[in-house]
Amino acid sequence: MKTHHFSTALSTSLGKPNRFPSPAKLNLFLYINGKLPNGYHELQTLFQFLDFGDWLTIDIRQDKQIHITPEIPGLPLEQNLIYRAATLLQGKTGCTLGATIHLDKILPMGGGIGGGSSNAATTLLALNYLWQTNLSIDELAEIGLKLGADVPIFVHGQAAFAEGVGEKIQYCEPQEKYYVVLKPETAISTAVVFSDPDLPRNTEKRSLAELLNQPFANDCEKVVRTQYPEVEKALLWLLQYAPARLTGTGACVFAEFNDEKSAQAVFQQKPKEFFGFVAKGLNVSPLHVMLKQLSTNQSIYTQPEVI
Repeated sequence: MKTHHFSTALSTSLGKPNRFPSPAKLNLFLYINGKLPNGYHELQTLFQFLDFGDWLTIDIRQDKQIHITPEIPGLPLEQNLIYRAATLLQGKTGCTLGATIHLDKILPMGGGIGGGSSNAATTLLALNYLWQTNLSIDELAEIGLKLGADVPIFVHGQAAFAEGVGEKIQYCEPQEKYYVVLKPETAISTAVVFSDPDLPRNTEKRSLAELLNQPFANDCEKVVRTQYPEVEKALLWLLQYAPARLTGTGACVFAEFNDEKSAQAVFQQKPKEFFGFVAKGLNVSPLHVMLKQLSTNQSIYTQPEVI
């Protein structure tokens, strides 16, 4: 069985420099501080990567074409974030090379753990390396922003505290705990959650130092638990064992543990109806670890300074 845990597979992948990790993320907390006149919400949230996710295998083509396998049913190629990332990078750099990209998909769609955004970021970073287009991390993040609000977080590759509508980013180092992550069989509409009249919208803004020293919470959780009974069921099950909450607007929920053994013991008991996994939180993306080891141009992949 192929592993989707990067710590056990990354070393073997260095012998295959065309296979790149695409990690999941968690929002360790999410607070809504207000609603702006344009309809967007002001947030404070904390992103951390996971030692678990998809893999992209990329072979360079000489004909500039971008081929994606496998096809995703119901998703036109032009809307596929991997395809869009590759073509945007070609357009930005004038690169005449192409790529055949195979996605080994394990992260659930619509789980709030960043699958699509992570795939887009991995595509940008990996092709920048393979095509030798030599864009900086900031330039790649700028392209990523056109693909989705979370893509720059994955491009920068460091655990981050985000404020405003997500555009103000400060790198940080929260504790790297172990998590049991469960995905209930339900699809959650972010728009519906943020338009719910019962959603808290006036949580006081606090400094990162203050937030890191308080129990973490998610302001979207009450609304989601009320509207989606499957999420409520998964959370109630996890809460028997450890502190647990929603990530983003869901549908994934997670419980935190101080060691892998404790997390695995709980995971082995999970109800069969839930997809799930155990993973360690990582403050540096495993993709950046790999690229730093692979790349001869070390300066592009230097980690940002921790604030």
